[in-house]
Amino acid sequence: MTELNLQIEELISNNATDFQISKVFKTYYKNYLESIDTTVETTGGKDFFIKHTKHTDKFLILLYKYILRKNFGSHQPMSTSIPISLIALGSYGREQLCIYSDIDIMILYENIKGYNLKDIMEEFITLAWDCGLKLGSRVHELKEIKEAVKEDITIKSSILESRMIYGSKILWFSYENVLKIIRKTNQKEFILDKLEEHKQRLLKYPLKMEPNIKDGYGGIREANMMYWMANILYGVTNTKDLIGTQFTEDEYKKYRQALEFIFQVRNALHNIARKKLDQVTFDILPDLSSKLGFKNTSRYTKDRLCMSKIISCLHIIHSFTATMVKKFTRVAFFEASNIAKLKTQRYKKNLYIIDNELYCSFSAKSQSLNYMLKELIELPANVEKFDRSYIYYLSKAKLPKVQTKELKKTVKALLCKTNLYPIIKLIYNAGLFRAVLPSTKTMIDLPQFDGYHAHPVDIHSIKTLKFAQYIENDFIKSIFDELTNEQKIIVRLVAFLHDIGKGRKEDHHIVGEKLFKSMMKSFDFDDEFIKLGSRLVRYHNMMSYMATHEDIYSEKTILNFTGLIKTKDALKMLYVITYCDISAVGKNIFNSSTASLLKQLYYQSLPAFEDEEFLNESKRRIVKQNAIKNLPRYKELPTILQKKIMYIASNQIFLRLKAEDILDIAIKAKDVDSYIYKITNEAQLTIRIIRKSPLNLGYLLGKLEFLNIASMNIFKLYDNKKAFEISFSEKVDNEDIYFIEEIIKDSFDMNKTTNLITPIIKKENVKIDCNHTIYLASMHIVAKDQKGLFAYIAKIFDDFNVEIESAKLHTLKGYAKDLILIEKNGNFCSNQDEIIDLICKGDKTE
Repeated sequence: MTELNLQIEELISNNATDFQISKVFKTYYKNYLESIDTTVETTGGKDFFIKHTKHTDKFLILLYKYILRKNFGSHQPMSTSIPISLIALGSYGREQLCIYSDIDIMILYENIKGYNLKDIMEEFITLAWDCGLKLGSRVHELKEIKEAVKEDITIKSSILESRMIYGSKILWFSYENVLKIIRKTNQKEFILDKLEEHKQRLLKYPLKMEPNIKDGYGGIREANMMYWMANILYGVTNTKDLIGTQFTEDEYKKYRQALEFIFQVRNALHNIARKKLDQVTFDILPDLSSKLGFKNTSRYTKDRLCMSKIISCLHIIHSFTATMVKKFTRVAFFEASNIAKLKTQRYKKNLYIIDNELYCSFSAKSQSLNYMLKELIELPANVEKFDRSYIYYLSKAKLPKVQTKELKKTVKALLCKTNLYPIIKLIYNAGLFRAVLPSTKTMIDLPQFDGYHAHPVDIHSIKTLKFAQYIENDFIKSIFDELTNEQKIIVRLVAFLHDIGKGRKEDHHIVGEKLFKSMMKSFDFDDEFIKLGSRLVRYHNMMSYMATHEDIYSEKTILNFTGLIKTKDALKMLYVITYCDISAVGKNIFNSSTASLLKQLYYQSLPAFEDEEFLNESKRRIVKQNAIKNLPRYKELPTILQKKIMYIASNQIFLRLKAEDILDIAIKAKDVDSYIYKITNEAQLTIRIIRKSPLNLGYLLGKLEFLNIASMNIFKLYDNKKAFEISFSEKVDNEDIYFIEEIIKDSFDMNKTTNLITPIIKKENVKIDCNHTIYLASMHIVAKDQKGLFAYIAKIFDDFNVEIESAKLHTLKGYAKDLILIEKNGNFCSNQDEIIDLICKGDKTE
């Protein structure tokens, strides 16, 4: 900086132009930013912030001095005599300026005659922008400040973090007096507005697998929030000053260590991206973990270790700041008139239940863990919320070195509670997960990089338990209600502990089964309870897998599935657990398509526990045919049409559809000479076609490749007619329906073609079974998800006159896992080698 100063002085003495001087400033600042890489690696989070802040201070001061020199020449007065003060705001004011953060400053002035202040301030801002500084500037006259903060709470928040950079000290002292008044003005309104703003921010940025470390859960904004409240209510400019009065030194130290690491993460993110970036994405994580010094171990990758520490630190910051904000602000909301009302809500000493929420005095003394868990067990069933005051109280529980028999007995009673979810969430928020349930230690802060789960393992597990307690699907709720009390306990525990085996080298299903057995045995549950629960943990995602990947109308598939599940009751329990697990992954993951597949699998599996012979395809067809014959509409049909319906070529239509739906399709087909179609666009887009004229399926799917196909059924009817049902994973805008109708109409021109991109499919990922059933062959394909993949396959099948009976298309973790069932008409199995060659034509490794 000294060298820059000398260089500027020399330019001024040589009468250099403004452009020449600004170019020198700009070059210096650009070189400084490029040199930051090594600075970040050799200093910590807060240390770097302070160094960067001080360097920015000096640079701004130098710019300001140049502007003064330019305007006053050799008659320049002392800087404190000029009624301008440069004041740092926001993160810059807190000395937490990150590399590519906006530099928020306020130019404070007092309009004194004799100074050309407007030109000075405008020139300073322009020069700063020309130099490449991302300046967030506001200009205020001293007398305007009180009114300015009334306009927006963001302005007030920013001003609370003011720090003098340079200029008139007289003006700064006057400004500090104004700040004291601002802090005491409309405190309650400001606090309520900030709390609501903070709540909405956390709803927008919850803790997920790609966390926002600035605005999200446990992020820097949460630390800021605590600072604002401390500043407003206690007048402190450093939260450290409240050690001994509001929190202990150990509590603060743990919080500051976590915040320091998040500061380091933010510095590294900006440095890697070379721009402002506050979200830890999967793409940037490898570089981030390396820059932060993490290394692969025999058990975990550096990326996993890095993300785990980030999640842990975010938890610590959130827990501490949320508690302290609650503790600080209670002073502002205190009203003596509420004391009498509060006494009527007293549950026991220091505990109060208000609107089904448990509150506690912040001065309550800590008790033993066993005592506090018993207290939770004895709570009224309607208590489903716990105030931050009670979470803090529980977090201070006195922990035993080992779990005693008495404590285990208490934990067992707690695990059998009907309202288990809010209690488990409370224990988690209080940081007592490991103390209460030691076997869950590897679940804590364990990231999931599978591209499917939105949350770390522990949060996902708790959310799964939540869905087990608050089942939103009416059909699944009715199944759950049929279970015995003991079975309901198992469902809740398996929902909660289904991923307990994650975080180890072995398959988490197998490890989870062992851990569940061990844990339940330690809590003295009976053998049958443990046996059933551990089996459900072992196969907790089997139902989801079968429904989305396998032919659930195949006798072999159903017998394999039910052979693992063993009993009808276990099937019901697994169905509920599957719903909970999928729902907890993320919003709308348990959609109408998934719900339909699971329901079909459930109904297909039930007969296997009563009469395995009923699974025989021929017998099931006969049963469905008899059901159709008993329908009043069928009896009214002409005899010849009745016979045609009974001799429908497709066996699958009788296995997949209800009797009423089969009859509806058959009757509609009677009058079809060319084709008819119907489009529904509710939860998802579905196209239904009944045709006699040939359908150019490859063209149809190719033109619709911008949509993801979820499933497709093709049923041979009678008189050379076919029914098609194509369901997509999403709905479309209503204005697109006309476009889709035109594509359907064009698809009956067999001369139409479309340019299809050749997908990359490896031969080893194509599996063919020509003995899938008596009537059908099957093809399983696993490939990277690519637009037009199925349309390409359908076009090849069209060329070989291969008849698709149905297709189940599923995408997970960026991979398509497709099951295609093919009619055995002699065209597929005899040409399978040639068909596979064409399908895998795009594999570059061949």
